[in-house]
Parts: sequence; C-alpha cells; structure tokens
Amino acid sequence: MENELQEFLLKKNFKKIKLKLTKTNHFEIKANINGVKGLFILDTGASSSCVGLDDAKLFNLNVKDSDIKAAGAGATNMATQTASNNTIKIGKWKKNRTTLVLFDLIHVNTALTMHNAQPVNGIIGADILKKGKAIIDYNKKYLYLKPI
Repeated sequence: MENELQEFLLKKNFKKIKLKLTKTNHFEIKANINGVKGLFILDTGASSSCVGLDDAKLFNLNVKDSDIKAAGAGATNMATQTASNNTIKIGKWKKNRTTLVLFDLIHVNTALTMHNAQPVNGIIGADILKKGKAIIDYNKKYLYLKPI
C-alpha cells in the first residue's frame, strides 16, 4: 500500500525526483538551468521560479530589467530582472522557453546559513510546479512532475 502513489504516478509517466529536507524545514532540489547545475528551494508559495542576481552569468541568463517588485519572507519591494527562453531540467523532467525572475537572494541565503543549511541559487516556484502538474509526497520526500 505504501508504494501505490508512486506506482500510479510512474504508470502515468510522471518523473520522480528526490527531495532533501533541510534544517530549516525546506525541501532542496537540484536542477539544471541552461545546462548548469544548481541548488534550489522548492517553494509552493512562490508564484515564480527565481534565480539570484549573482548567478545570472553562471546560468547563462539573458537578463532584462523589470518594473515588477518582488516580496518574500522578510523582504519587500525588491528590484527584479527577468530572463526568458531558458531550459530547466529537474531530474528527467525538462521544460524549454522558461522565464525566470532574478532578484537578490541575500535575505534567503542569510537565513539558511544562520541555520547551518546550504545557500541556494534560487527557488523553484508555483509556475514550474503547475506546468509539471506537480505532486509532492512529503512523507517519502519525492516530487513528481509530468512531462509536457
């Protein structure tokens, strides 16, 4: 009975991705953006997937200024940039033509490192989770994404 969800989702062609629970009670996930590996927080409450401004070159992002202001836990009215037409790969799941939001992640990474967790390159948000019809198995620590 324990593996019924997994068996059902794999039969429906969902891709299974291992999650790691951090000391801050966040799920970490490894992802590739434009072929470059990075570490991200999985955040169902974040409307957009994000990358830190400092990592724009690392992920080969073509950045443009944005009028949108970002807000997150502990920070508001943050300047943002966007980068369009990126490829994101999480496990065996892949999406092309992805737009990412860039902003300063210092408040996120400061909070993580204060709790002895690793700093991250960004956040995988609801935009990606919705596109992939995400299902999170919190007990087994797996994310399932359906190929597009």
